[in-house]
Amino acid sequence: MCSMSSEQSVASTENEERIRRFLAIASHDLQSPLRHIAMYAEILLDDLAGKLDGDQLNSLQTILDKAQAAQRLTKALMGFAGGTPQVTATNIDLDSLVNEIWADLTSEVTASGATLRHGNLPAITSDAAIVRVALMNVIANALIHRGSSPPIVAIEADEDAAGVTIRVSDNGPGIDPAHQGKVFDAFWKLPPDGRPVGPGLGLTAAREMLLPLGGSIRLEHSDKDGSRFAISLPSPGA
Repeated sequence: MCSMSSEQSVASTENEERIRRFLAIASHDLQSPLRHIAMYAEILLDDLAGKLDGDQLNSLQTILDKAQAAQRLTKALMGFAGGTPQVTATNIDLDSLVNEIWADLTSEVTASGATLRHGNLPAITSDAAIVRVALMNVIANALIHRGSSPPIVAIEADEDAAGVTIRVSDNGPGIDPAHQGKVFDAFWKLPPDGRPVGPGLGLTAAREMLLPLGGSIRLEHSDKDGSRFAISLPSPGA
């Protein structure tokens, strides 16, 4: 029994190191191209501002904004991978953030005929890049691991003195009880269902990056009618 526990501990540590190495290398290699994309977008905005119409200017501004957001995310990942995560607390409009993520997933939404449902979500104070990563991964998974019906993704948030819990539900086929304990394991993926899948790091990275915030992510419920993930974030100073 003790031997097995020791082996599991070693395996867990090795997995964490693999995650950190992967994130460090990927984040480092992305910094240069992202910096150049942002730089050239700024140059084009300065040089062509008087020659482009409103839609074209908006498109260039969107490229710049997305590149800068990706730069902030990769810096956060590098900090996490180096063991010195930097948390930047800002005001986050959850309504706007969820809608931005949905827009970023346009190709997946169009291909699946997905629908997003959410009421008025609160404004919170937290690290926007990290919260985006957590929400993006859960929402993207709902679009990828879908059933025969078009996906319906529902998002709600509950606030109290301790913080906020964001719940993301879907109408997918659910996760087999035998696999539910593995969804946050590094490099683990659901058995293939004919659709392309990623490297199996999304939920793992989301969980690890939420830790410096004092936050967490968990699979709250899953059966044949769908799954529900809960992201908990503490109130500032809690």
